Amino acid sequence: MPTHITHPSRILAAGAKRKIIEEYIGRVNSDTDRVSIARMNSPSGWTEPGQTPEFDEYTLVLKGSLRVAYGGGAIDVDAGEAIIVNRGEWVQYSSPRAGGAEYIAVCVPAFSQQLVHRDG
Repeated sequence: MPTHITHPSRILAAGAKRKIIEEYIGRVNSDTDRVSIARMNSPSGWTEPGQTPEFDEYTLVLKGSLRVAYGGGAIDVDAGEAIIVNRGEWVQYSSPRAGGAEYIAVCVPAFSQQLVHRDG
C-alpha cells in the first residue's frame, strides 16, 4: 500500500540565523532511511557549518539563490537551477543574497546527524 504523507515535520536547523526545514520523507517524518526529501527556506545571511557527508545531496533551488562552497571555490545556484554534491566532498551551504533561498534537498541515503559530519 502506498504511504501518503499529509504534512512535513519541522526540524531544527544548524547554522547562523533560523532556516526552516520541512522534511516530507526521511528518518524523522516517515521513518525512511533510504532517502530524505525536504523543503528548505533560508533567510538572507544564513550560513551553516561546513560538512563532509556520507550521503549524496541533490538540490533544486525554487526561489532566490543558494551558495555552495566546496574545496575548490563556490557556486551560486539560482532559482531554476540544481546542484549535486557527492558523498565524501566537503561542502558549506549559505544564502548570502537578499531574499534568501527556497529549495528542495534530496539526500541518498537519508540525512542524519551521524552521517553529516559537520566541521568543529
